[in-house]
Amino acid sequence: MGITNSAVGRKASSGFEIKKQFENDYTVALAGNPNVGKSTVFNALTGMNQHTGNWPGKTVTNAVGYCETDKRAYSFVDIPGTYSLMAHSAEEETARNFICFGLPDAVVVVCDATCLERNMNLVLQTAEITDNVIVCINLMDEAEKRGIRINIRLLSERLGLPVVGVTARKKKSLEALLSVLDSSVKSGYIKINYPEPIEEAIGIIGDAVPEDLKEKINPRWLSLRLIDSDYSLEKEIEKHMGTEFLNNPELCLAVSKAKAVLDKSGISPEKVCDKVVESILSEAHGICDGAVEIKEEYSRTDRRLDRVLTSRATGYPVMVLLLILVFWLTVTGANYPSRILSEFLFGIQDKLSELFCSLGVPQWLHDCVVLGVYRVPAWVVSVMLPPMAIFFPLFSLLEDSGYLPRIAYNLDKPFRLCDACGKQALTMCMGFGCNAAGVVGCRIIDSPRERLLAILTNSFVPCNGKFPSLITITTVFFIGTASGIISSAASAAAMSAVIIFGVLMTFAATKFLSQTVLKGVPSSFVLEMPPYRRPKIAETLVRSVFDRTLFVLGRAIAVAVPAGLVIWLLANISIGGTSVLRHFADFLDPFASMMGLDGVILAAFILGLPANEIVVPIMLMAYYSLGFMPDLGTSAEIGVMLIENGWTETTALCFILFSLMHWPCSTTLMTVKKETGSIKYTLLAATLPTAMGIILCMIAAEICRVIDFI
Repeated sequence: MGITNSAVGRKASSGFEIKKQFENDYTVALAGNPNVGKSTVFNALTGMNQHTGNWPGKTVTNAVGYCETDKRAYSFVDIPGTYSLMAHSAEEETARNFICFGLPDAVVVVCDATCLERNMNLVLQTAEITDNVIVCINLMDEAEKRGIRINIRLLSERLGLPVVGVTARKKKSLEALLSVLDSSVKSGYIKINYPEPIEEAIGIIGDAVPEDLKEKINPRWLSLRLIDSDYSLEKEIEKHMGTEFLNNPELCLAVSKAKAVLDKSGISPEKVCDKVVESILSEAHGICDGAVEIKEEYSRTDRRLDRVLTSRATGYPVMVLLLILVFWLTVTGANYPSRILSEFLFGIQDKLSELFCSLGVPQWLHDCVVLGVYRVPAWVVSVMLPPMAIFFPLFSLLEDSGYLPRIAYNLDKPFRLCDACGKQALTMCMGFGCNAAGVVGCRIIDSPRERLLAILTNSFVPCNGKFPSLITITTVFFIGTASGIISSAASAAAMSAVIIFGVLMTFAATKFLSQTVLKGVPSSFVLEMPPYRRPKIAETLVRSVFDRTLFVLGRAIAVAVPAGLVIWLLANISIGGTSVLRHFADFLDPFASMMGLDGVILAAFILGLPANEIVVPIMLMAYYSLGFMPDLGTSAEIGVMLIENGWTETTALCFILFSLMHWPCSTTLMTVKKETGSIKYTLLAATLPTAMGIILCMIAAEICRVIDFI
C-alpha cells in the first residue's frame, strides 16, 4: 500500500473542497459511530498523509487522507462520527449532506464488532441513502477475546452489501477492505420494511418525485424524509439542486396526500420518526440474529457491573468516590512537576534578563517584555500544564473504559427534571478539565435548545485553571497546611464538595434558563451503553496530551501573552504615586466589601479574564505593590500573606463561591461565540454565572456577619 504526497482539489457539491492526489482519485467516505475505531482505520490507511479542515458553515472538523493500491488511488474522507443520519445535530447533518451531495464513490461504514447490532442502525440508514456501501467490522480481535462470533458471510447475504472483518491496529487486515474497494461493485439500496401506512405514503410521494431528482437521491429515502418534514434536507436540496424540484406542484400535492394517509391511520408527524426508528432497530436485530453469537458470560459480567455503577443505591456514591480519587491523584501528582516546570521556565526568564542586559536594552523594555509578556504565560504554563496532563488522561481512561455513558445515564433524571438532556452530564464532566473543551463537547447534544442550555451553564463547574487557587484557599483556611496523605485526601474531598456544589448550581441555572429564555420540553435520546473495555493506556496518554492538553494550553497561552503586557502596564503606571492597578482596586472596594471580598480580589478576577490561573498572583501584586507577578511559595506562606492583608474565613468562603461562579475565561467565551454564532448568548454565558455568584457572595457575607463568623 503506497502513499504519495501530491494533491489536487475537487469542489464537491456539498461545498467542501476535497484535496485529491490525482483527478481520477476514488473518493471514499468513512462513516461510523463514535468510538468504533474509525480514526484508527483512517490513520492506518493514510498514515501521516492527511489534510484537515472545517466543513463549510459548521463547527465540525474533517480530515482527508490518501493511499494507493495497485489498481487505483484513494482519497478517504473521515466524516463526523454519529449514531444516526436523522440530522438532529451538526455532525449528523454534515455526515448526511456529504453522503448525499459530496459525490463520494463509496461509503465505508466502520462498525464495532463487540456491539455490532447497535452499529447496524447507521449501516441501514446509510444504505438507504447511497447504493455503494461497504461494511467494515473493526475490533474483530477484541470480539474474539470476549467470545463473540460473527458470521461475515451470513451478514453480507442478509444485508446485500460487502462485509469485511478487520483489526485496524493490524494494517495487514485492511488489505481485504482495499480489495473490496478495488472491485468497485455497486451494492444497491437497502429497502427497510416500514408499517403499512408509512409504506403507502412512501409510494404516493415516490411516484411524484421528478426523474432528475431520482437520478441523484434514492426516491424511497427522499419520500421518507419529506414525510418526516426534514427541513434541513429540503434546504440542502434547494441549495445544491435548485428550488424547482421541491416546489414541483405534483410533488407538493403528493406530500399532502401522503400526510393525510398517515393522519387517517393515527400516525401523527411526531410519531413518524419513532415508527421509522423502531423499524430500523427491528431490521438490525433480524440481520444480526444468528449471525452474531455472544457468550452469556460476557453480557452477565457487564450487567453485574451496571447493577453497581448505575443503580440508585450505589451509582451516586461510586461517582463521588471516583471524583475524589481523580482529584486526589491530580492534586498530589501535580505539585512536584509544577514546581520543576516553574523553576525551569523562570530559569529561562533569568537567561532572558541576562540577554537583554548584554544587549543594553532599556530597563522599562526589559521589564515590559520579560516580567510582563513572558512571565505571565510562564506562570500559566507552570500552574496549568501539570494538573491538565494528569486530569485529561484520567478523564480519557474513564471514557475509554465505558464508564462515562453510565454517568450520563445516572444524571439523566436530574437533568430531565431541569428540562434538559442527560448528555449534558458528559459535557459537564469535560468542563472539569476545561470549560472551552466542555463547550465544544456540547455538539453531541442533538436538540439546539438543550445544546444551548449545556453551553451556557458549562462554566458552573470549576475548570482546571481554577483548581490551584481553590485548592490553596480551601487548604489554608479550612483544612490546614500539614503535608501527607491525610492532608491531600482532605484537600481532594474538599475540592469534591466544591465541585458537587458547582453541579447543584448547574442544575439550578439550567432550570432557570429552561423556565425563562430557553423554554421547552426535554427531548428523549437513545444512549448507547458500550461494553466495558480495558483502556489502552499508552494510546490514551498520547491522545489526551496532544488532542486536549496541548490544545487547551495553546489557546490559554495565546490570550495570556497580551494579558501579561496589560497587567504589567497597570502595575507599573502610577498616578499620584499609586499604581493604576491599586487605583482600580480602590474603586471596586465598596462594592466588593458587600460581597465579603475586597477591591484587590475583585480586580484580580477581572484582570484574570484571560486565564483563571493568574488571579492569585495578581492579588499579591496589588497587595504588595509589586510591578510583576511574585514567586508564590508554599500554601502556608500564601496563607500568611493573605491574612496579613485582612483575609478571614468569611473572605475565603466568598472567594471560593465567586471563583466557582463568575464569568468564564476569555478562551471559553470565544468558544461560546464560535459554537453559538451569537454575541447575545456569549454575553448571557458571562452574565448568568456572574450574577448568581454576586448574589450568593452577598448572602453568604451577610449570614457570616449575623452569626459572627470570623
